[in-house]
Amino acid sequence: MQSEAADPRIDAAAAAAESHEPQSPTGRQIIDFELRNSLPRVRATSPSSADPPPGPAAASLVMGTDPGSTLKIVKGEFGYVLEDVPHLTDYLADLPTYPNPIKENPAYSVVKQFFVSQDDTVPKKVVVQKDSPRGIHFRRAGPRQRVYFESDDVNACIVTCGGLCPGLNTVIREIICGLSYMYDVNKVLGIEGGYRGFYARNTVQLTPKSVNDIHKRGGTILSTSRGGHDTLKIVDNIQDRGINQVYIIGGDGTQKGAAAIFEEIRRRRLKVAVAGIPKTIDNDIAVIDKSFGFDTAVEEAQRAINAAHVEAESVENGIGVVKLMGRYSGFIAMYATLASRDVDCCLIPESRFYLEGKGGLYEYIEKRLKENGHMVIVVAEGAGQDLIAESMKSMDHEDASGNKLLLDVGLWLSQGIKNYFTSRQKMTINLKYIDPTYMIRAIPSNASDNVYCTLLAQSAVHGAMAGYTGFTVGLVNGRQTYIPFDRVTEKRNKVVITDRMWARLLSSTNQPSFLSSKDVEEANIREEQPKQTSGEVKCLENGST
Repeated sequence: MQSEAADPRIDAAAAAAESHEPQSPTGRQIIDFELRNSLPRVRATSPSSADPPPGPAAASLVMGTDPGSTLKIVKGEFGYVLEDVPHLTDYLADLPTYPNPIKENPAYSVVKQFFVSQDDTVPKKVVVQKDSPRGIHFRRAGPRQRVYFESDDVNACIVTCGGLCPGLNTVIREIICGLSYMYDVNKVLGIEGGYRGFYARNTVQLTPKSVNDIHKRGGTILSTSRGGHDTLKIVDNIQDRGINQVYIIGGDGTQKGAAAIFEEIRRRRLKVAVAGIPKTIDNDIAVIDKSFGFDTAVEEAQRAINAAHVEAESVENGIGVVKLMGRYSGFIAMYATLASRDVDCCLIPESRFYLEGKGGLYEYIEKRLKENGHMVIVVAEGAGQDLIAESMKSMDHEDASGNKLLLDVGLWLSQGIKNYFTSRQKMTINLKYIDPTYMIRAIPSNASDNVYCTLLAQSAVHGAMAGYTGFTVGLVNGRQTYIPFDRVTEKRNKVVITDRMWARLLSSTNQPSFLSSKDVEEANIREEQPKQTSGEVKCLENGST
């Protein structure tokens, strides 16, 4: 019998098996990488649980040594990386588990698959090349087969922090209804007045009946505040009240506070699940596709832009200036401009612009007025702060949440335009300035955001009941996921001015980019550097030469 010729691919696979090192699809070895942050130790899933261990069967868990952080890494074959979230069993051994009551819920009787598989994860990136490693993944959100809290033992609380945003009341309502209708929980407290409400304000008992129609109102029924975060006082209050599930709704600063609360709870080894629901009308939270309230804000901004357009085109040389939210990120201004099609110029914090001289804003305004007889300018509140020369000292001041107190760029820009045309006496202009900021923040969420708020709230409830903690829930590539606090607070999501979306805006408005080649080069460098965390760099090494 003839012997078969040796196949080098088989030899490579055998060598990899002996060394216990998986191979990437291109045949390159997958290199072990270190975890940026981690829990002090990780315990295997309790034998009493019917769920298999999290992650792929072939995956191994890599832990770091930094006690001040919570990120866990699970690695698998072909460059697969799961940035996992903490679990109560990481620091509390032998916790009992219970059957998930959803299985007996009539509402779920038509669902083919009750529970999310422990192996289900969601990739951070969906556009890859054929030889790319599988890359970073996050744990998929949803109900698990076993839960770590009995319904009668749950004592949950909800707190809203930071500024107002459309959809806050919807999230509050759906957390309460989710706990009650899906898990038969009947003890939910509302913490009034933000973080300081834990130790300085009264609480209110919340029931499905008491929150039945709050989604039709703007604002938050719990009231809110900035600052007031005192980790020890907050956790003392949580412990004294016997609270074992904490739902925290707020932006990146609030999520940092939630991470500190989780760390202190873990240090005290309390059986308390901490879940964050990201809130920012500016859509500047990293990793997630979008934050709730953003769609509503863009839709409502159209009213202001439409009003500015009507004012501008109704008079000779009319100019309408609209200031929209966007402290550090110009997403609302960009999307509102694209949706409107009536805007002639959009200014955002990420894109520098200049006023005087050839190719400057004033020259463009003059040109546009000569061509069309009117124009509309949309400016994000954080744009042009570096140009307000005499008032730069004010940029060093911060509010109670640590955000820079910005100068009113809308008023400053409007006055600058008036001064320019008055001094040159070239033409008479009629300028109207509209600032709808607080009108937009205070309205109820629209239909799209109401649905999104429901999914976020229910996903947070499922995660807490399943024993996950120290996580933020969010949409990644269209799927609900559990994301470690560290990942959503390490940087802000910003408009990429070298991306196609910004190019679409420029082609829509026909405005100049106001960028020099040096500005574009710097933008490219900024975009490349923050994208790769230390875990991602190691992952990319697995599939690149």
